[in-house]
Amino acid sequence: MAGATSNTPRNRSNTQSTNAQSSGNQGTSKPAGNEAPQQEHSLAAKHHTARDAVVIGGNRIPFARTGGAYTYASNQSMLTAALDGLVARFGLQNERIGEVAAGAVLKHSRDFNLARESVLGSALSAETPAYDLQQACATGLEAVLGLANKIKLGQIDSAIAGGVDSASDAPIAVSEHLRTILLDLNRAKTTGQKLKLLSKIRPKDLAPNAPGTGEPRTGLSMGEHQAITTAQWKVTREAQDELAMASHKNLATAYGRGFFDDLMTPYKGLVKDSNLRADSSMEKLAKLSPVFGKRLGTPATMTAGNSTPLTDGASTVLLGSEEWAKSKDLPILARVIDGEAGAVDFVHGKDGLLMAPAFAVPRLLARNGLRLGDFDFYEIHEAFAGTVLSTLAAWADEKFGRERLGLDGAFGSIDRSKLNVNGSSLAAGHPFAATGGRIVASLSKMLHEKGLVDGRPARGLVSVCAAGGLGVVAIFEAYVPEAK
Repeated sequence: MAGATSNTPRNRSNTQSTNAQSSGNQGTSKPAGNEAPQQEHSLAAKHHTARDAVVIGGNRIPFARTGGAYTYASNQSMLTAALDGLVARFGLQNERIGEVAAGAVLKHSRDFNLARESVLGSALSAETPAYDLQQACATGLEAVLGLANKIKLGQIDSAIAGGVDSASDAPIAVSEHLRTILLDLNRAKTTGQKLKLLSKIRPKDLAPNAPGTGEPRTGLSMGEHQAITTAQWKVTREAQDELAMASHKNLATAYGRGFFDDLMTPYKGLVKDSNLRADSSMEKLAKLSPVFGKRLGTPATMTAGNSTPLTDGASTVLLGSEEWAKSKDLPILARVIDGEAGAVDFVHGKDGLLMAPAFAVPRLLARNGLRLGDFDFYEIHEAFAGTVLSTLAAWADEKFGRERLGLDGAFGSIDRSKLNVNGSSLAAGHPFAATGGRIVASLSKMLHEKGLVDGRPARGLVSVCAAGGLGVVAIFEAYVPEAK
């Protein structure tokens, strides 16, 4: 589409916001002694001014196809490597950061305190607090928004958001029958009791149970769910392949101009994402056989070429207040403006598993008085090419706008030349929890490079779908002090 149009949605009372609406704690009070000082005003009066949260920069390790360079790398080792690259880039050795929040979708039991252990293994001060969080594929973006809100509230001055995942080192479970026997075996007191329990083990119990991408409520894989949505919105195989080819071409071009030089550090011999196919073409993509949709009776148009591969990797984003960044003489790339989490009932409802952003973005834009066409960059996570195209089709659909979004017509369309301009997940890969950090760091740099557009700071819209019918979306803006 050459141009962009949009319809401003009506703001609804049940809007769910991740934006900090209340104010920041700008000052600190003197410690109380045995006798508490008299308070002339309510404590709430001290919390009346929110401040900006800014993106200072990011660092990730190159993403690797599962079973490749990072086969024997753990979540902790990859996240620590991404953290140390960030620390080295911004001179944060032994620095006490306000908080580190990071997560992984696929976790071993040993990773119960993943973020904290990664901090302890990094060059950051051991006094840096850290905690885990998880929201499926939106983990990294949710970490950014949550920490940004704490900065806006004045609770912390600096933060690092992170995400990591390894499908190569995924936890392997045993069968439920064997698990029960092993638990009983641990409680057995006599040799006879133990032998009796061991005699119950059958060869089939020894088969490993690897984690899958199936949805517990439906039994369908994420790809199968998307195949249904792709067919629902009549997205063609050709359109999906075109989007996939553009992702690879854009990522290759970005590497060629050195865009990722200050966003990435080498790891395990990799210096760029191993899934990248710079020579991707429509002819090559057309030769790939469909992998999703065959058993569902839907048109089978989704292939390995227009779907993201299983991937290993880690990413981090450095956030702070303007004051903190300036006090450390650090660059500032972008402002975190607002965010929104959404969910759809993909089990009993009409909506596809990965369509939550189709509803979350209109709510987010309504709250900020923006239209879909009011952005200079659109970073829409490419879980599958069909996901992006289904979302765009829904936004441009008159019936969807009226019946599902409560608008007078279609929500709008975007200028496709502004979509994923430096490549996205189809080319880079998708290590679930790490994708949000990759997107935020790249977009922030793009906004910084763009600067002002028609007298205002450049704007970027982020949209990340996630398992469980979830989605997280956000608005970022170029940091241009004089334009505030």
